[in-house]
Amino acid sequence: MEKGKDIHVGDRILVKQAKEEIEGILLESHEAGIVLVKLNSGYNIGVDRSNILEMNVVKKAEKREEKTEEFEISHKKPVIDLIMTGGTISSSLDAKTGAVKALTSPAELFKFYPEIFALADIRVISPFMKLSENMGPEDWSKIAKQVVKSLNDPAVHGVIVSHGTDTLHYTSAALSFFIKNLNKPVALTYSQRSSDRGSSDAELNLLCAAKMALSDVAEVMLVGHASMNDDFCYALPGTKTRKMHTSRRDTFKAINSTPIAKITRDKIEILREYNKRKTGKEAKAELDDSFEEKIALIKFYPGQDPEILNYYAKQGYKGIVIEMSGLGHVLTEGSKNWVPVIRELVKRGIFICAACQTLYGRLDPMVYSPGRELEKAGVVYLKDILPETAFVKLGWVLGHKEWNAEQKKQKMLENISGEFNERLGAEFI
Repeated sequence: MEKGKDIHVGDRILVKQAKEEIEGILLESHEAGIVLVKLNSGYNIGVDRSNILEMNVVKKAEKREEKTEEFEISHKKPVIDLIMTGGTISSSLDAKTGAVKALTSPAELFKFYPEIFALADIRVISPFMKLSENMGPEDWSKIAKQVVKSLNDPAVHGVIVSHGTDTLHYTSAALSFFIKNLNKPVALTYSQRSSDRGSSDAELNLLCAAKMALSDVAEVMLVGHASMNDDFCYALPGTKTRKMHTSRRDTFKAINSTPIAKITRDKIEILREYNKRKTGKEAKAELDDSFEEKIALIKFYPGQDPEILNYYAKQGYKGIVIEMSGLGHVLTEGSKNWVPVIRELVKRGIFICAACQTLYGRLDPMVYSPGRELEKAGVVYLKDILPETAFVKLGWVLGHKEWNAEQKKQKMLENISGEFNERLGAEFI
């Protein structure tokens, strides 16, 4: 039989190779490259097409109609706009094909998350569906535009954004800078495990996000598991939070900061000061999504050649965030001295700033002479800001062409959305 003839995704197939046969469900097939098969064990395996002698259909995929549970919008409960952008929380396993499919309708969501529909009427909006590692500034802008539209809808009580985990903290930072005069809660949430798995964190995360969307807390927040157990979530500040583990449920942690609230199935416990929900004529959120994409985030390592900076300059980049060691240091001696290169690029109008690669603590260029030398060369030291937040903020600041160089520097040092601490207490040192 000819390889792949009359075989379609979802079919159970038998793949014959020289030394073994593999049976499973066809997930994906390319004319050149890899054939992806889900085995009976549940694991997926990729088979090089060049090694396949023959593929046969064992059983054709069943044709079926999608059915979901019925539910009704009450028109009596508060409204939450759920903006779905992709990621594990927005998907479920299709048991027939073994593939993952997106959940994009209220009916599909109701099947997995009925508890949130008891709290509110959920309006599902999906501007796009992407894995978060594929997102960028254009996507942040699309999300921000929809969030602002929802915030300014009198019928909407709050907003949830569902998102993949890998770059969620970049998006939360972007929304924190892109949305001015935030008037209602914006809760970004996620899951590390899909909704159909018994160990899924999706249900509790979404429930806690809904509770925060109905609260009085007008902040951009990341809401998700605070422990490995299904016991409670934290609402974390949008510019001071980072993904800290590849797979743990409690992957997101507040860095140099504390959670805004602790959320259980029964109550919300506020843990610190927050901006309150706004009402009245002045309570209108505004979009400010100007962004300069020609920016870079690089990490200094021992012995690194400063020529990397010239590379970005030659490519037309307007700004660079350097994750520096210690209190804010890079090579300042010998043939790989960074100071002359930085000084020259700053003179040419390239904005160079420093963030802390240790994450905890804050930069202080005044403690050691290398820091003072770098600051004199033009490096802007960004206190205790997170590197990812610094990257997003730099793009946002440089996107405002109407600001001159000094104004841009002042904006980078201004605490616009809680990205800085005026001082760090002992718990963060």
